[in-house]
Amino acid sequence: MVSTNSTTSDLQEKGESIPNDQNVLQKHVLFFDRNQDGIVYPWETFQGLRAIGCGVVFSVASALFINISLSQKTRPGKYPSLLFPIDVQNIHLAKHGSDSGVYDHNGRFLHEKFEAIFRKYAHTHPDALTSGELMAMLRANRELKDYTGWLSSWSEWKTLYVLCKDSDGLLQKETMRALYDGSLFEHLEKQRASAKKKAYCFIHMNKSIISH
Repeated sequence: MVSTNSTTSDLQEKGESIPNDQNVLQKHVLFFDRNQDGIVYPWETFQGLRAIGCGVVFSVASALFINISLSQKTRPGKYPSLLFPIDVQNIHLAKHGSDSGVYDHNGRFLHEKFEAIFRKYAHTHPDALTSGELMAMLRANRELKDYTGWLSSWSEWKTLYVLCKDSDGLLQKETMRALYDGSLFEHLEKQRASAKKKAYCFIHMNKSIISH
């Protein structure tokens, strides 16, 4: 499991703001475009999920669900493809319902909507959400009979919470902000790679000590 403590600290130190005049939703998705060709295939979604610490079974199921659900929506006027590619440039066309509303219909970041999350649901800590507060937000955002949207929102936010909650079980504001522009994924990948490298070095150091 990747710890969020250093992630949140790194993001706060950078002090980066999210420009609302760009399609930030594209930035959110670009991490999964592993070869940077503007198209995200299911195996790239799988690779991206594994890179941030998701399990194999979850990554397989999520990759299939995400690409099958979003592929044709991002390729208007084109014939369906059994490879289920997602066109990053048109990702705003695949924006699902029952979401937080922080992305507008063009994929831009709405700062006021983001701040409203914490005004409405952050009752325990002003700049973080507990698990219960996060679930309250998801319930409040549900649109009538939008079952696909319910499932999409729940799986996205539940995954984020499991991967990024801090030692007190809180999902920090800066972590959530980084989710929206995709920078969080890069931090998680680097942390996971660093943790694996340390574990590898530790194992081989112990082997060397034992052999001597």
